[in-house]
Amino acid sequence: MVLPEIRLLQAAIALAEELNFSRAAERLRIGQSTLSRRIIELEFQLGFRLFERNHQFVELTDAGRHFVEEARDAVLHAERAVLNASAVFRGADEILNVGKSAYTDPYLVTTLQSVRLPLYPGLRIKLWSNYSHELAREVIAGKLSMALITAVPDASKLSLLTVAEHPIYIALSMDDPLAWKKELHLQDLSARDWILPAQHANPHLYELIQRTTSEKGVIATDVHYVMTAEEASELVLNHKGVAFLTRTGAWRIARDEITMRPLVEERLRLVTKLATRADERSRLVSEFVRAAGRKLRSAPPVLQARLPLGG
Repeated sequence: MVLPEIRLLQAAIALAEELNFSRAAERLRIGQSTLSRRIIELEFQLGFRLFERNHQFVELTDAGRHFVEEARDAVLHAERAVLNASAVFRGADEILNVGKSAYTDPYLVTTLQSVRLPLYPGLRIKLWSNYSHELAREVIAGKLSMALITAVPDASKLSLLTVAEHPIYIALSMDDPLAWKKELHLQDLSARDWILPAQHANPHLYELIQRTTSEKGVIATDVHYVMTAEEASELVLNHKGVAFLTRTGAWRIARDEITMRPLVEERLRLVTKLATRADERSRLVSEFVRAAGRKLRSAPPVLQARLPLGG
């Protein structure tokens, strides 16, 4: 059996995620014809179709869906092998692969990066970004040494250290009638348009919001789903509703026209945890988690006043 080249795997992954030849080719910085040839070459090597496609649509086959899921892992391992080997070549003695999401509080990431272990003076930390639920899966699978995960349910295969807890923040226009309040409750948001994180960005948070609002009888007039805080910002500015955001997401879109208020709802608090495998036997990982825990507990809390809560 001939194993496909990395460039062919990358082509399949990009097309599977974009389901559009033009966007996938642009993402890979190649021409559409080159992308098409790579997909054809890959399918020929495998002996089956990964995609059903014509001039109007592109869809993954069942076989293609399974293939791309494994291909992502293969490419990740290849990238990690190159980066880790390069780090060792440049003088690192040990490598820790640490996961974070795009919405992880930068303070927490900086704190982890500042940890020093006397027994491992040549330690290097490699950061890998993904959605929190995917990071948890990669820790369990042994692909990451540890990860900062937010709003992910506890799992028996994970050892979890709580490192931060924050409410959800509501982003709204400065001229919104709710802007005069210092904090908001779910009932305040009833019969409004909501801007929520997409389900696949954090399935547990998505389900938690849906369940809690349903149980409390709080219903939105309409719902928009977004992937990033920046997308939410545009909708808020166009008076399309109020956005449910993480603390870091709220900070990222702070501007004169938008203000933020904490959502006072105990069941919707966002807990960030440092996750490692429950059966982790690495002395390096254990020492690092202990040192990180001490450093986080001794650090002064981030002041609420830093957030743009005026209005």
